[in-house]
Amino acid sequence: MVVALECSATATTRSVTVLLELPDTLRHDFHMGGRMLNVGADHWLAGVERCPSSNCDDRTDPADISLIVVHGISLPPGRFGGDAVKQFFTNSLDCAAHPSFGDLVGVRVSAHLFVERTGGIVQFVPFDRRAWHAGVSRHRGRAGCNDFSIGIELEGTDDAAYETPQYESLIDIVIALMRRYNSLSLSEIVGHNDIAPERKTDPGEAFDWARLYGGCLARLDDFRAAHRH
Repeated sequence: MVVALECSATATTRSVTVLLELPDTLRHDFHMGGRMLNVGADHWLAGVERCPSSNCDDRTDPADISLIVVHGISLPPGRFGGDAVKQFFTNSLDCAAHPSFGDLVGVRVSAHLFVERTGGIVQFVPFDRRAWHAGVSRHRGRAGCNDFSIGIELEGTDDAAYETPQYESLIDIVIALMRRYNSLSLSEIVGHNDIAPERKTDPGEAFDWARLYGGCLARLDDFRAAHRH
C-alpha cells in the first residue's frame, strides 16, 4: 500500500510529504491490535487514568480542535518511569529532587495526555480546554497552537526508540479523537519540532511517523470494513 500525506507545514513554511510503503505483513500486524477508546461528553477519555491539571484555560473557540501535537518528555532526562512527569504537569514536582529540575522552577505546563513507556495513558486536561503544551508556536500560518490543538506527550527522548505499547496507545488515541472531533485528520498531526523549530526537537528522530500513520490507516480501514457489513 502506498499512501501520500501532506503532513505538516512548519513556521518556516516547510512542507513535508510523507510517503508510506507498507508491506502486507506489516499492514496485517496493524490490524491485529487496537482497542476502542471513546471520548465522553465531558471531553475526557473513558477508562484511562485522570490526573487533573490546573495548567489550562478556556479555548478561544471551543469548537476549533484541528491539530494534534506529538511531544516527547522524560524527567529526569533519559530516565523513564516514576511520577516526575505527572508531578510536573500538576505543579507538585519537587524541583530540588534532581539537579536537572532547576530550570523547571515556576514553570507551569501540561499536555492533554501522557503516554508512558508501558502504553499507559494519563489525561490531565479535558480536550475542550486549552492545555499549555506548545508554547510559542505556529502551524500553517496560525500562531498560538495551544488555541486549536491537542497535546500528547510520549515518555521518551529524541534518540531512544519509543516502545511498541506507546505506538499502540497513540494510534488508539488518534482514532478516538478523530471519531469525536470532525476537524481532526491524519494530515494534521505534527511534532512539537514542526510548530516550534527554533526551540524544540521532540519527539525527535527516534519517532517513527510511518508507524503512526500506517497504524491509523489500517485501523480506519477496519472501521470502514465493519460498517459495510
